[in-house]
Amino acid sequence: MDLLNEAVFPLLLAIFLWVFYKKIFRPTPKKNLPPSPRGLPVLGNLHQLKLLPHHSLRALAQEHGPIMFLRFGSIPNVIISTPEAAKHVLKTHDLTFSDRPYSNISAKLLYNLKDVALAPYGEQWRQLKTIFVHQLLSNKKVSEFRCIREQEIALMVEKIKGFSSISSSSNLSDLITFTTNDIVCRSAFGRKYSEGEHGEKLRFLFTEFAHVMGTEGIGAFIPWLKWLDRVTGFDTRVTNLTKELDEFLDIMVQERLDYKFQNIGSSTGNEIGRSGEDFLDIVLRIHMDNSSDVSMDRENVKAMILDVFAAGANTIAALGEWVMSELIRHPNIMKKLQNEIREILSGKKDITENDIDKMNFLKAVVKETLRLHPPNPLLVPRAAREDVEIMGYHISAGTTIIINGWAIGRDPGSWDKPDEFFPERFLNSSIDYKGQDFQLIPFGAGRRGCPGMSFAMANNELMLVNLLHKFDWTLPNGIKGEDLDMTEGFGLSTRRQNPLLAVATPIPFY
Repeated sequence: MDLLNEAVFPLLLAIFLWVFYKKIFRPTPKKNLPPSPRGLPVLGNLHQLKLLPHHSLRALAQEHGPIMFLRFGSIPNVIISTPEAAKHVLKTHDLTFSDRPYSNISAKLLYNLKDVALAPYGEQWRQLKTIFVHQLLSNKKVSEFRCIREQEIALMVEKIKGFSSISSSSNLSDLITFTTNDIVCRSAFGRKYSEGEHGEKLRFLFTEFAHVMGTEGIGAFIPWLKWLDRVTGFDTRVTNLTKELDEFLDIMVQERLDYKFQNIGSSTGNEIGRSGEDFLDIVLRIHMDNSSDVSMDRENVKAMILDVFAAGANTIAALGEWVMSELIRHPNIMKKLQNEIREILSGKKDITENDIDKMNFLKAVVKETLRLHPPNPLLVPRAAREDVEIMGYHISAGTTIIINGWAIGRDPGSWDKPDEFFPERFLNSSIDYKGQDFQLIPFGAGRRGCPGMSFAMANNELMLVNLLHKFDWTLPNGIKGEDLDMTEGFGLSTRRQNPLLAVATPIPFY
């Protein structure tokens, strides 16, 4: 026993001295985290976020820097607020930041993340995104859907004429939203869902979907307070919405499957009145094709339908609404754009893609609106897949990366008079929104950039040309443009808090 003690004691003493030496004389280097405002116990920095988080985060970044560390409850976040910092995330270390942070709300609504927008990075995601890019949103497909855009926008024009004939203002927010929804529905699913028994139900479900996806319960940030989400009714709201959406999507999918089964051997395999394959045809064909390399179950199909509505219709409508708001607010700029449009079209009724390609000021107006009013101001968050260093700062694996595209678009280091609406800044500029110029990234960039950019632009440009070619616009009741309320609302996409009401006057030559 004495021999054992004589052997153990020196060993323990050696271990103690080694640990002491490591701690005192060779301390572990402290990781250089990004600067952070002082937080509160438990809450972290949650109390510093207001109703419009992109505004709050910009104000904090102006004090603490372009890369900023915040803790929302138990969740670590890094906020990116300048083009240089964004380039490190979206280009230099794109693969490292190609994941999405996990969200219980998104997982419930999107069938355990079987969609494209929020699915974890991996082979399944790559296969599903390929379907989006090449089957629904390719340049060829966007061109094929042109007749749908023209038909639905023509209906919108007739509605506006009806309002103008009785000297009534048009609710442009609603008109743009309904028209966009119908274009997306017909392009993706071969039919409208804005009319009939499904219309009102669909509008409610997707309005609720946009609100819920733009929020999180307190339990997501502070797990031991999860019970509060039950008390406040938030959990019940999510559960009810999940159930109702699933029932509606099941009906949509089953109707198409039943139709296909009843029309096996027909020349088109599509509903009466449709030509060519729409998105739902394509994903169902892949779903039922056992020989396909892509594995897609019925939940994948329904989750991807939700992506189309959420990322497609909502984003397109938000952009159109903000463009018209800024033009009505700046009548001199609107007149300049109308002069360009009317000169190029020379009074003709039909508008071609070649006509729109010549409208340089139109494209400048759209870019300037995207700079000031990106539909998704914080883009879609990313997550670090491994430890990485950005601009000298350590970012740990699992950290949520929030890119404040709204703040980047107003960065004084990139833009003169960044808070002013001045489309002329783009007339002699090569800066574009396609993900190569990090001063302007409303659609993101890199692997997880938005695949629907071309589809969104085609819809918005044609809609805007029609609205500005065929009508003059003023605010009702003699309100001046500079007095137009531009307050933002809160949701999955940033829309106007109050609808845009405007009086349309048909131009004489149309």
